[in-house]
Amino acid sequence: MNIAKKRAIIIGAGPAGLTAGYELLKNTDIVPIVYEASSDIGGISKTVNYKGNRIDIGGHRFFSKSDRVMNWWTDMMPVEENNDENIEISYQNKKRKVVLETNRPNPHQSDVVMLIRSRLSRIFYLRSFFSYPISLSFDTVLNLGVFRMVKILIGYVIAILKPIKPEQTLEDFLINRFGKELYLTFFKDYTEKVWGTPCDNISSEWGAQRIKGLSITKTVIHAIKTIIQKDNSIDQKSTETSLIEKFFYPKYGPGQMWELTAEKIKKMGGELHIGHQIVSMNISSENVKTVTVLNIKTNEKEVVEGDYFFSTMPVKELIGSIERDIVPSDVQEVAEGLQYRDFITVGLLLDKLHIKTRRGKNIQSMVKDNWIYIQEPDVKVGRLQIFNNWSPYMVESKDKVWIGLEYFCNEGDELWTKKDKDFIQFGIEELVKIDFIKSEDVLDSTIIRMPKTYPAYFGSYKDFEKVIEFTKQISNLFLIGRNGMHKYNNQDHSMLTAMVAVENIVNGEIAKDNIWAVNTEVEYHEEGNS
Repeated sequence: MNIAKKRAIIIGAGPAGLTAGYELLKNTDIVPIVYEASSDIGGISKTVNYKGNRIDIGGHRFFSKSDRVMNWWTDMMPVEENNDENIEISYQNKKRKVVLETNRPNPHQSDVVMLIRSRLSRIFYLRSFFSYPISLSFDTVLNLGVFRMVKILIGYVIAILKPIKPEQTLEDFLINRFGKELYLTFFKDYTEKVWGTPCDNISSEWGAQRIKGLSITKTVIHAIKTIIQKDNSIDQKSTETSLIEKFFYPKYGPGQMWELTAEKIKKMGGELHIGHQIVSMNISSENVKTVTVLNIKTNEKEVVEGDYFFSTMPVKELIGSIERDIVPSDVQEVAEGLQYRDFITVGLLLDKLHIKTRRGKNIQSMVKDNWIYIQEPDVKVGRLQIFNNWSPYMVESKDKVWIGLEYFCNEGDELWTKKDKDFIQFGIEELVKIDFIKSEDVLDSTIIRMPKTYPAYFGSYKDFEKVIEFTKQISNLFLIGRNGMHKYNNQDHSMLTAMVAVENIVNGEIAKDNIWAVNTEVEYHEEGNS
């Protein structure tokens, strides 16, 4: 007699959902059935291919302080090896020598490989380049001026001697770590450009999520260590994430990792349904019984049963999909008040860059930056990616420059509703305005809109614990990933939430506290609790 296998319904085919599916197949007899509402694999970690030119939505460095995640990635995609420059990869029990991939493609290289890339991010402000994070270099002093530098140092000393307590807002968090003058110079305007709201309206928890260990002191110590001791290890566990200098990167962008994972899930017996949206969830006796799935193409609905349910869909939509008489009114109110920040990327194919700085320096050759943070207040573009520097294989023609202009907005606002053609022209004009390009060098262009890219730490977020406690009571429902937990997780943290959730099922654990602890407790970065 055949005994039917248990089934796990997984909502979303991003890093968290696909990791959950793969881990279930590796460690259990449970069959994962993945439903993805969009037409793409990878969520915001997907790679968009435009005429052979690839766009990484938001930029994804494959780096983690978790050995488990690093091993997972390199087991899925081995690291490219050649004989130019030795770089040591050392984590857990793995040790081998590989090299820093140059911008010259290797014709003998496999397509399914990780490259090792060098990180360079800079700030463009006052029509000048500043290192990121800010360093006390000669160029910094020259660009800011002695008077402002003195004010920055005084502000930092005051922050050390008399920190703001209690630390409630993101403004408090940043001033305590960088001083008021440096906060006003480099953090305030840019952060408000990203989030569209004042820093004193954002919870300090955002800082704890994204830059928890970064400060002027750590930046200076890291700079000194870099000068006196060259570190050839990609491990970098003692390095704050914002300061890492090397990272893995799939040859054809982050989406390659998740497309490969999706294929493995299907080959191992799992199911993947693209263009299928969960529209309702039936809960009884503190268990999810079924979900109703809408086939977006045919507009047909199907009720699907499952034993376990993993959700990476936005919490606002998840709670909205549950019958209202099941959800307490205060939980409904919090969920409906959750806010998000949306994202637009304009891809420009250029004949060349043409950057002119305040001090008259003209740069027409390729710069080495992965990202350039545009902190000029007279333009709306927030960040610039140079895809050539993430991987040379992201660009169809190696003699061209392929860049992404990143804009932060709210769905339905003035930026979001601009017509594609008008928005692209707007982006070109902004880069011309700050002397980054010449309009005649633009060869081609495209635009991508990504809703709900960043879960916001304002709105009703202060009461989000009510939602967490409600969902914890549903024993077979596991919230994982960035939007699934309304938590500004990196890709590796999203994966870890999925891994821990699967472990809980294997171990028969009912509590979900360890899932919510990922990227909250330092021990989870070091895998001390796994």
